[in-house]
Amino acid sequence: MTSIEHVGLWTDDLEGLRAWYERWLGAQAGERYENADRGFASYFLSFAGGARLELMSMPGQDTGLRAHVAFALGSRERVDELAAALGAVDGPRTTGDGYYEAVVLDPDGNRVELTP
Repeated sequence: MTSIEHVGLWTDDLEGLRAWYERWLGAQAGERYENADRGFASYFLSFAGGARLELMSMPGQDTGLRAHVAFALGSRERVDELAAALGAVDGPRTTGDGYYEAVVLDPDGNRVELTP
């Protein structure tokens, strides 16, 4: 069986982005990893449903994810609540195929899709 192990995001503000995902989406950060020779640092963030997100930082690296990452929040009410709190750039709405979603931007401008 194939499953997504993790999604990686590059950032220029590793601590700020880690804190955002912890505060708003309930992530649990592992220990900070650093490779001083390369100037690389990262965190693996774990979520209650088993998904993981790797936040990475290294000088000269482009930042972000070019599409989106989606998080299931458990209810439409939670989607509505976070969409309002974070200033959704799209939704909340029901798509033509019946999918309820809202899209917010994280501090680096990455599209974060919120679903029930």
